Amino acid sequence: MSVPLIQQYRMTSYILKQRLQGTKRYPLVLMLEPLFRCNLSCAGCGKIEQPQEVLDKQLTVDECLSAVDECGAPVVSIAGGEPFLLKDLVQIVKGMIRRKKFVYLCTNGLLLKKNLENYTPSPYLTFSVHLDGKRERHDTIVCRHGVFDLAVDAIKAAHKTGFRVTINSTLYEGVTPQEAAEFFDFAMGLGIEGITVAPGFSYERASHQEVFLQRTASKKLFRDIFKLAKDRKWKFNHTSLYLDFLAGNRIYQCTPWGNPTRNIFGWQRPCYLLEDGSPAPTFKKLLEETEWDKYGVGCNSKCGQCMLHSGFEPSAVNDMIKHPLKALWLSLRGPRTDGPMVADFPTVSCSPAPAEREEREIEHPAGS
Repeated sequence: MSVPLIQQYRMTSYILKQRLQGTKRYPLVLMLEPLFRCNLSCAGCGKIEQPQEVLDKQLTVDECLSAVDECGAPVVSIAGGEPFLLKDLVQIVKGMIRRKKFVYLCTNGLLLKKNLENYTPSPYLTFSVHLDGKRERHDTIVCRHGVFDLAVDAIKAAHKTGFRVTINSTLYEGVTPQEAAEFFDFAMGLGIEGITVAPGFSYERASHQEVFLQRTASKKLFRDIFKLAKDRKWKFNHTSLYLDFLAGNRIYQCTPWGNPTRNIFGWQRPCYLLEDGSPAPTFKKLLEETEWDKYGVGCNSKCGQCMLHSGFEPSAVNDMIKHPLKALWLSLRGPRTDGPMVADFPTVSCSPAPAEREEREIEHPAGS
């Protein structure tokens, strides 16, 4: 795990405090979407499919900082859309850093280089640049030639200036293990802090549904990628347990309240990817009034193929806190890449409720 020690310490302290207080549902990362507008039209994105009046909306500085205070999560991921299109972004980021929040500013990289002068390197600020593979693959996914080169140039400039930089990568249908491994080699050669990676999961609004991986195919792909990891110096911004989950070696139910989303409509139910019913007006109402037992693999058909870190990394983090030696052992040996995969959840029911089920699985995770 490539996250700096100060951030690991703050996160661990926060989780232990929640557990000592007996809090069953608490956030780890606030997913803040202050706008949906973007300067790209990527094949796998559903945000840009919104009507024009929605794309014209933006959260104010006060609304963004109020969401940070209301949620209380130690980490904030500013996504979109493209955050650099937000006119008050500098003020928003400064407000979060004053609150000692670890900010991941997610960007496609097109406007990063020209905006570097507006920010100061800080342990609390990370530019997370989205790259979905090397030049041909990435430019195909984002549907525009030349984006890869501009993003890589911005990454190099940010790293040279002293900023924390990570890469956020989504793997889609058609990528080969060798191709992914070569991309990870290239990414680490840029001097980045680490890579966030997950199989693509279909937004309902996304127009190109054929690009998304199914759950079984995702596990097979990650096993084959990890087979190529020997003697390679890849650093992932994930727990070793989440990586083992991607390889099909353990079963977790998602923890949708672990990465709650505040967007231009309110607090999105139930998670970053699904829009089900009216958004909650407050974070408190999101936690207390959402029917969480309606969601998750085996509970809701819309969740069936999901393995994204926004839902499953919180489950793995809680498991790591409870079983640190298991996590350490996995970080040393890496995910298992052969043998049978752990059986997934049945598709007929979702009992017990997610909060109870999460604790049960963490105590006795299959495939340990």
